[in-house]
Amino acid sequence: MATKTVKKDLEQTLTELLNRQVANWAVLYIKLHQHHFYVKGPGFYDLHIKFEELYKEADLYFDELAERILTLDGEPLSTMKEYLEATSIQEMQPLASAEEMVKEVIRDFTTVIDEIGETMNAAESRGDDGTCDMLLKIRTALEKHVWMLRSYISK
Repeated sequence: MATKTVKKDLEQTLTELLNRQVANWAVLYIKLHQHHFYVKGPGFYDLHIKFEELYKEADLYFDELAERILTLDGEPLSTMKEYLEATSIQEMQPLASAEEMVKEVIRDFTTVIDEIGETMNAAESRGDDGTCDMLLKIRTALEKHVWMLRSYISK
């Protein structure tokens, strides 16, 4: 009986952590679009293209995470209200400079990287290699983005 309760708790915890990622990617999708719309200045062309690349990638992760929750017999969050309540990513007004936008993306991606580690631990505790593999792929891509964005703004 206790084993069933522990398994149920692990499943619920994993679903909650995955739903936080769904919410994070929903908000990131909007923020990256916002940066794409409002970027100006000498790096406009490069960043306009980069932000588009990133919001398209965000859309893929958003969908992949929600579908993983469904695969695990969970229920993904699906409303803006739920996303804003569950996310760790701050919604904001458009930023004034391209450098501020890049720094904000770095901060957001770093938050997601850290939280993916927590979610991977929950998946490992459950013996869920599929979720671990999916999250590792996302984390690895984000780590590379953070490195590239830091290099872009370094002086």
